[in-house]
Amino acid sequence: MDFHTTFRPATVQPEQIEARSFQIIDEEIGEHSFTEEQYRIVQRVIHASADFELGKSLIFHPDAIRSGIDAIRSGKLVVADVQMVQAGVNQARLAKFGSAVRVYISDEDVIAEAKRLNTTRAIVAMRKAVKEAEGGIFAIGNAPTALLELIRLIKEGEARPGLVIGLPVGFVSAAESKEELAKLDVPFITNRGRKGGSTVTVAALNALSLLAERA
Repeated sequence: MDFHTTFRPATVQPEQIEARSFQIIDEEIGEHSFTEEQYRIVQRVIHASADFELGKSLIFHPDAIRSGIDAIRSGKLVVADVQMVQAGVNQARLAKFGSAVRVYISDEDVIAEAKRLNTTRAIVAMRKAVKEAEGGIFAIGNAPTALLELIRLIKEGEARPGLVIGLPVGFVSAAESKEELAKLDVPFITNRGRKGGSTVTVAALNALSLLAERA
């Protein structure tokens, strides 16, 4: 393949590109205290973001990996806060276990209720989701208000997730929502600071489903 440039890629084979990327991550990450299973998730988050600071800022509840694997292998629903997460997740891998990804934020009843209450659709979507996804995985990468509402519902006993992947990005309430999540005694994967996003939430979820597939 001629790219009409003096630079030539080392390879154009997808598998080789991914393998070399992981090799570079392993070489450059330096010292860390993650377990082997946690590192599989950290590695894919760094791969998706090229951000070692973000990857090393991840925080894991002690039961996060096992609870997430169990939820996937039991076919529990995965709830995403936005369609970007749903689009990036390897849904075929989840489907092997009878799991699927749902996004409620664009449901007509959610839109109508958010307008009636003059609040965000993300908040109303979480209220609907917890009624249909007990024991499931909640993957939040975009909306801090969704994560804060889920935290409230957990504290009030209205939500019982198997795992919360809370990695919203932003300047308003993103870091604070993740700090609040890290205080809960429920399985979670989160990180410190403003960084995050749908892409890294997808990476964490896909890494978890790979672990479930190999378990």
